Amino acid sequence: MAKELANQLIEQLQAAGVQRIYGIVGDSLNPIVDAVRQTGGSAKGGIDWIHVRHEEAAAFAAAAEAQLTGKLAVCAGSCGPGNLHLINGLYDANRSGAPVLAIASHIPSKQIGSSFFQETHPDRLFNECSVYSELVSTAEQAPRVMHSAIQHALGLGGVAVVTLPGDIAGLEAAGPTPLPATFRPASLVPDPASVQALADAINDAGKVAIFAGAGVEGAHSELMALAELAKAPVGHSLRGKDFVQYDNPFDIGMTGLLGYGAAAEGIEDADLLVLLGTDFPYDQFLPDTRTAQVDRAAHRLGRRTDVDIAVHGDVLPTLRALLPLVKPKKSRRFLDQMLKKHDRLMNKAVGAYTRKVEKKQPIHPEYAASLLDQVAAEDAIFTADTGMCNVWTARYINPLGTRRLIGSFLHGSMANALPHAIGAQLANPGRQVISVSGDGGLSMLLGELITAAAYKLPVNVVVFNNSTLGMVKLEMLVDGLPDFGVDVPDANYAAVAQALGFHAVRVTDPAQIEAAYREAFAHPGPSLVELITDPQALSIPPKISGSQVIGFATAMSKVVLNRGAGEAVSMARSNLRNIPRR
Repeated sequence: MAKELANQLIEQLQAAGVQRIYGIVGDSLNPIVDAVRQTGGSAKGGIDWIHVRHEEAAAFAAAAEAQLTGKLAVCAGSCGPGNLHLINGLYDANRSGAPVLAIASHIPSKQIGSSFFQETHPDRLFNECSVYSELVSTAEQAPRVMHSAIQHALGLGGVAVVTLPGDIAGLEAAGPTPLPATFRPASLVPDPASVQALADAINDAGKVAIFAGAGVEGAHSELMALAELAKAPVGHSLRGKDFVQYDNPFDIGMTGLLGYGAAAEGIEDADLLVLLGTDFPYDQFLPDTRTAQVDRAAHRLGRRTDVDIAVHGDVLPTLRALLPLVKPKKSRRFLDQMLKKHDRLMNKAVGAYTRKVEKKQPIHPEYAASLLDQVAAEDAIFTADTGMCNVWTARYINPLGTRRLIGSFLHGSMANALPHAIGAQLANPGRQVISVSGDGGLSMLLGELITAAAYKLPVNVVVFNNSTLGMVKLEMLVDGLPDFGVDVPDANYAAVAQALGFHAVRVTDPAQIEAAYREAFAHPGPSLVELITDPQALSIPPKISGSQVIGFATAMSKVVLNRGAGEAVSMARSNLRNIPRR
């Protein structure tokens, strides 16, 4: 019996180690879905079809799986609207460097270009959010396109899109199947002259600071050794948190609007700033000082700030080559000053809401996040919604060297946490997965609670419900604008989750938070803890500019004039202790 092309393509994905495909079925996708069915599912060595409620969630789930495993993850969408829904999650995956393959089914091939029902042009639409995007035109061509898509996604670290008309997918296989070209990722070794230039700059500088990102993964001990030699405080980006913050006596926190601690001043006061494996985009938080940068992607060198010493290479081999060339500095004065300031800021600013608030209502979100850090498993995977949930997880969740925290940190999409958690849980069935969701983000893809319930996934959803889009509210106030259009209708998400079969509880009393966490996390199926938090609690950056203060003050005056003094006073009371003290 002749083999269908769809079966041939699915066999290629099996050979590449794919265990599941996230998506929603549809007529043009039917040959692919049936080929998945015929594999018998992962329990029989085949592929599972994970039926989500929105294709955007399929792409987010695949992105989380790929980030956490480093292996190829797959999502799929039917023609027209189906695969268009993938695009936001694919942007997130591509920017995160996640090896994701998307199957975008297409209208019948003979109808392409005739404004047919549901016609779009996926091979054009996905160009900007992929490292590879190709249209399959013949059965002979298809297996080579699939092979190229797999290699591009894994080799370049990003999204590959295969656009496949449904009628072609149903044809007989006509071309040979390329052998899987499995490989181990190579390490990029820097030029020795560049390493020497970096060593000379470190040796000549009086005060050295390090700012590290996700590119330092796997180089923690070497990073600590460099910080010890250079007596350098170490700040980190949000994506670098997992790989930098733990077991780090040189830690001074994170800079940027979501930041905390002394990182902002630590890197600003240095004679030499060393950027390691980071493409931190906010140049307003990067100082005008002598700067060195190490990155495996040459196109990222110097694109955020002027760089005096550019080193093209992976962080690990660069540090191994660098360490023997760095002379130990004798003075710890700069390092100790920054560590002392960091400790003071952490205790007075970031830690302000985690003390003496066990009875204060509404719940302070910082306190709830601090308790979450204490109760969660040592190897928990956290997924965080964009916005204030990013802030609370960045400031209060400790990575421990065993935990992971992922989010839409480069694309900045709302609603990512729950679908990320679904992908994370399916790929890591034995680990605790916690979705830290805002009410705004959760309500946007609320239907994915059904996905978690349908597959009986032990995903733990923690909802910070403040009935407002908190980060947007802060942005408006900083710009001198009164907040407008940021209110989220009050909804009982715990009741919704209970109706779907979740273990769910709504918490208004801060004294009940810890018990609610423990009971939910012990539940064998999906759980949801809804926390009713203070809508006036906002993120205060670790370094406040004069323009931000002026903007906030101007906005407050408008709030007083338009809505009365009560709300302004309430906001001041909620945030006064969070203002950094020097």
